[in-house]
Amino acid sequence: MESSEEGERRYWWKDAVFYELYVDKFAGDFPGLISRLDYLKKLGVGCLHILPHYPSPMIDDGYDVSDYMAVRKELGTIEDFRRFASEAHHRGIRVLIDFVLNHVSTDHPWFLEASSSKDNPKKSFFLWSETGEEYKGAANPFYELKPSNWIKNPRTNDYYFATFYPQQADLNWDNPEVFEKMMDVVDFWLGLGVDGFRLDAASHLIKREGSDCKHLPETHAIIKKIRAHIEKNNKDVILLTEADGLPEIIKEYFGNGDEAHLSYNFPLVKYFFRAIADGSFKINEEFMESVSRIPESCQWAIFLGHHDELPLRDAELLEHFDPERKFVFNNGLAMRLNNLLRGDEEKIRNAFKMLFETPGAPIIYYGAEIGMRNIELTKGEKDYRKALRGAFDWRAADLAARDPNSLFSWIAQLIRGASSVQTPQ
Repeated sequence: MESSEEGERRYWWKDAVFYELYVDKFAGDFPGLISRLDYLKKLGVGCLHILPHYPSPMIDDGYDVSDYMAVRKELGTIEDFRRFASEAHHRGIRVLIDFVLNHVSTDHPWFLEASSSKDNPKKSFFLWSETGEEYKGAANPFYELKPSNWIKNPRTNDYYFATFYPQQADLNWDNPEVFEKMMDVVDFWLGLGVDGFRLDAASHLIKREGSDCKHLPETHAIIKKIRAHIEKNNKDVILLTEADGLPEIIKEYFGNGDEAHLSYNFPLVKYFFRAIADGSFKINEEFMESVSRIPESCQWAIFLGHHDELPLRDAELLEHFDPERKFVFNNGLAMRLNNLLRGDEEKIRNAFKMLFETPGAPIIYYGAEIGMRNIELTKGEKDYRKALRGAFDWRAADLAARDPNSLFSWIAQLIRGASSVQTPQ
């Protein structure tokens, strides 16, 4: 890290402790979240990652955005968000929001226009086909929910491309107008006090025939442009990319220190859970060496759980943690840490200790600090990730926050020993 005061301030993200939450699941709405900020301050959180808060039909828990420049009415108003960001900053807590940039809801005005006729000007905001035969190599992560990424549009009798849910139409990032409109979104939230953006599904932005449509050079070029746009006036605002793959692939999302500031270390998750399974709680040194050489201003985002399935795809780990295959989704496991460790608090504490001893910016998924478990799903629900997204247990949390021997208090102590988060300027 740079030795100057400016350098120390700019690199706040390198050792911040992040806390990931759904506003509604955690506190009901933004006024409710404001009232719970002292709980998060007591825990030692340095940055809140707010999962999608935009208006949405909620097919994918908010990742199907129908309006980028508003707050979902159940969560409050724009003014509530502004006040939340101000109150968080007052407590030394920064705010990072989810920027869902690969796709929009099919209820978004852009798509409603584009799908209305074949000659609509907004048609070029999306990817279309007369046959649905292009991009055969593209990943279909939700193969259990749809047979193809091409979805027929009954209005025009052609097909639009959707990497995830059929109701999430992929944007055409080859269109410069898409970039301009999305930078308007970035500027809007910067004006409301946001300190960072998580680039959802970042690896999928560009599609090219003959490829798997992931991690393409043109995608990296777009992220660099987003970074350059932000840095013109906001040197302290960060980008966190979601991109899974081999270490050498996801390291590329740092660029030369001119792309993402943070990137999830998905490969590390397997090593974490192998260490938990064998009882050593020690990370493979050779692996850590392979991910150590990144730009000096960048950092890995590391975690034991989040809102998506964990990438525990090998048979040995699946057999150890979910022998009945009850929570397998997209070849990963949709299980909270307490479920994975079968309620063994000693193992949970050892797992958190391992997390905080590993180089990186640690992320706590809401409720992990009080041992929350998966919720029961409604009959017929195929998206097992929704089992991870239950309502926060405030009765348990309030008790834990007052108990010096609780898991909450132990993690708070761990954070105080590991974090040197700077107060927002």
